[in-house]
Amino acid sequence: MTPLKLYPPKPDKVYFYGTCLIDMFYPEAGLDGIRLLEREGIEVIFPFEQTCCGQPAYTSGYHDEARAVAEAQLALFPEPWPVIVPSGSCGGMMRTHYPQLFAGTERQDRARELAGRVFELTEFLVHVCHVRLADKGEPQRVAMHTSCSARREMGLADTAPALLGQLAQVTLVEQARAAECCGFGGTFAVRHPEVSAAMVEDKSQAIEAAGAEHFVTSDCGCLMNIGGRFEHQNKSLRGEHIASYLWRRTS
Repeated sequence: MTPLKLYPPKPDKVYFYGTCLIDMFYPEAGLDGIRLLEREGIEVIFPFEQTCCGQPAYTSGYHDEARAVAEAQLALFPEPWPVIVPSGSCGGMMRTHYPQLFAGTERQDRARELAGRVFELTEFLVHVCHVRLADKGEPQRVAMHTSCSARREMGLADTAPALLGQLAQVTLVEQARAAECCGFGGTFAVRHPEVSAAMVEDKSQAIEAAGAEHFVTSDCGCLMNIGGRFEHQNKSLRGEHIASYLWRRTS
């Protein structure tokens, strides 16, 4: 696996950016992400003033409103420590779009500096921590869904599968639609519900057809969308954020 950027040595401290969906719906995934980092000997700092990254407004075309939300985040990470984000979606917003959002403003240098310190959780565990995992779980067939932002915007299609590949009792099954969107897409699911429903139906069928007993993703929006579809269909197949899955099987 070839890293897409230069990675620093493992630091003593990091910031953790929790994301809205983790805060509101999947807090345990955030706590498990912190536990994974702390187990690597890293002190994790969680700024309690953090809010939304601004992506919903940004992708809906409300750039002034997104800038106001994002500006509040710029002040929360003053030390030169990495900022770990358990979401390719929010990580992509901060790394890629913050510099664009603040270009030509007095905040552009600050936005670029912060963007250079943003790492998605699985990326950081693989390329900075060089984590080694010992599986303590039962045999299981698992499908991995990588979000569009993590795959295309951050170039991280390989990091989560690399971590799952270290789990001796886990068989990572290949779904036919591995690279396709689940249909969530932030506000896309709200603005185009019929299209979103058709996309998640295709995705859920592909995961089930692959023989998966469980599915894992690194983005809570995808987890909510795919897991909700299985639940609506009264299927036993359930999903989990990769932070919780890794912690549960290795602790």
